[in-house]
Amino acid sequence: MKVTEYFEKSQGQTLISFEVLPPLKGGRMQAIFDALDPLMEFKPPFIDVTYHREEFIYNKRESGYYEKTAIRKRPGTVGICAAIMHRYGVDAVPHLICGGFTKEDTENALIDLNFLNIKNVLALRGDARKFEGKFIPEAGGHPYAIDLIRQIKDINEGKYLDSNIENGEPTDFCIGIAGYPEKHFESPNMEADLAHTKAKIDAGANYIVTQMFFDNQKYFEYVEACRNIGIDVPIVPGLKPITKLYQLNSLPRLFHVDLPTDLVREVEKAKNAAGRQQVGIEWLIQQCKELKAAGVPCLHFYTMGDSHIIRKVAEAVY
Repeated sequence: MKVTEYFEKSQGQTLISFEVLPPLKGGRMQAIFDALDPLMEFKPPFIDVTYHREEFIYNKRESGYYEKTAIRKRPGTVGICAAIMHRYGVDAVPHLICGGFTKEDTENALIDLNFLNIKNVLALRGDARKFEGKFIPEAGGHPYAIDLIRQIKDINEGKYLDSNIENGEPTDFCIGIAGYPEKHFESPNMEADLAHTKAKIDAGANYIVTQMFFDNQKYFEYVEACRNIGIDVPIVPGLKPITKLYQLNSLPRLFHVDLPTDLVREVEKAKNAAGRQQVGIEWLIQQCKELKAAGVPCLHFYTMGDSHIIRKVAEAVY
């Protein structure tokens, strides 16, 4: 079933969903199951599976030349989606990214997903590699998420890259995109960011999942700003707990989000790791209760290795 159909059937009740990362190359599928097993009692209708493009380092050889080596590969998104659907009987939402994919690669991935009866995708540009100052698309790939959305929309209409294909079988993907309550860090301002989001909706995207935030007011203001320019699709809040002291610096740096003064102060006041974790749990519980009371379509949790903490939050909210 499509994500948007779940929202329609919920009749105003706030659903719950989770997002998992594929194990690093050489990891085990059991790690995904171990993360999800404690969360399935909350009956998520769908689970997101991210995709991370490979990264590279350059190792200097004895000859003086540098050898390009791929690191941090996270393969298996399509297979993980199939395994999740088989084990839990829920829909999986694979992330598709521009980075590392040609248009042909993207089409083949969509065909594979369609064979598996996967009806949802989250379309993202993806991040730049760490050693690159800006995002560089794959040769023959898409430079922007909107181009990826247009390709998915085309294949939904039976239009394939090979113009010789006549009467191509249309797919029926529901397309999600990312939204940024504090704007995408590359956008010059919120107005420009919202305009890009509106263009992606107009191109065929069906719902939005936001970047994590720690101040609900920013989410509410973002939704209002979206509605004011004609974006009427569901907007799902993305959520994550603060669990460690170093995250006070790493999360703003990596995800370009602000942390409320009260949250930072309470985390810094905590006497030990357990105390800091409890502060993060209580903060997220209050966020979730307020969002749920406001009737958001779904609470979407970025698990990122914290499934035991997400479980505590879900127990308090659902």
